[in-house]
Amino acid sequence: MDLIHKLESIHERFQTLEERLSDPELVSNINEYTKTSKEYRDLEEIVRLYLEYRKNMDLIRDAKELIQSEDSEMAELAREEMKMAENKLEELEAELKVKLVPKDPEDSKDVIFEIRAGTGGNEASLFAGDLFRMYTRFFDMQGFKWEVVSENEGSVGGFSKIVLDVSGTDVYGKLKFESGAHRVQRVPDTEASGRVHTSAATVVVMPKMEIEDVNINKADLRVDTFRSSGAGGQHVNKTESGVRFTHLPTGVVAESMDSRSQHKNREIALGRLIQKIREATVSAHESSVAAQRRSLVGSGDRSDKIRTYNFPQNRVTDHRINLTLYNLSEVMDGHIEEIIEALRVAENMEKLRQGDEGNA
Repeated sequence: MDLIHKLESIHERFQTLEERLSDPELVSNINEYTKTSKEYRDLEEIVRLYLEYRKNMDLIRDAKELIQSEDSEMAELAREEMKMAENKLEELEAELKVKLVPKDPEDSKDVIFEIRAGTGGNEASLFAGDLFRMYTRFFDMQGFKWEVVSENEGSVGGFSKIVLDVSGTDVYGKLKFESGAHRVQRVPDTEASGRVHTSAATVVVMPKMEIEDVNINKADLRVDTFRSSGAGGQHVNKTESGVRFTHLPTGVVAESMDSRSQHKNREIALGRLIQKIREATVSAHESSVAAQRRSLVGSGDRSDKIRTYNFPQNRVTDHRINLTLYNLSEVMDGHIEEIIEALRVAENMEKLRQGDEGNA
């Protein structure tokens, strides 16, 4: 009955939020209204499933009473209805358990998104360009806003490195699994013999953090600015747009000169610093999770991969969950929802498994 009690309390909270949202005083406080609206939206789907769950419980209860009826035809119909409701209840319970898995608090963060050519020379740069096109199409489909912070073009096209700022709803939650080495297998345009080559590019997805997100005292930070080159090192920047943060108690240093904008570089450098400090101070369990995330990025070597894009076979394979799809052309057009959803489900199932083991 723990599940029912949890769902009842969520339903009560949802009703409270619904009342608050109609309060004129709340509407006039934009920050509080935004926070309340977000919590309301987060609970909406759970409450919808819960009400359907409760409806099927009522159907089962009523059917049990009808089964006792002296009318054999009525009793048989009640048995069929009860069986259907029990099956539906099972489905809803499984779905609700997944929905009730605690969300990663960082899932709602905006991100700094980096694509970098790895092993494979010019072909790796071209593939980095293809990934840029794939992801930006996906961002557009999701309604995310994005802008290029910096870019280094490859000598024959594509990018040796490109950094993007991506914002919207649940951005990190949808993109965090993309961090890692992406391998491509195809015949390069420059290959006269038609031989398949293997190249790689790495993707890094970093949630944009604020000092308030972690226990860092502003007084413990030293901020230095310096001159940096602009887009791809092609333009000399005469202003001090590069930013370096030093956390004095730990000596941790992070900097950014990716953008010509000092404001943007402050955001990136601060995010990097926070990430470094968090990884250095989290508990042993969280530290191992952070290490696993770091290992996803790898070296950019062809053998170090999370996903393979095989063009001759129109195949894409995510090696972490052994998912293979034969719609690579659609994937490269930005249709990566199925892969991302499968990874999110796998993560939730793993959290459920760990939760069950912890309760055992």
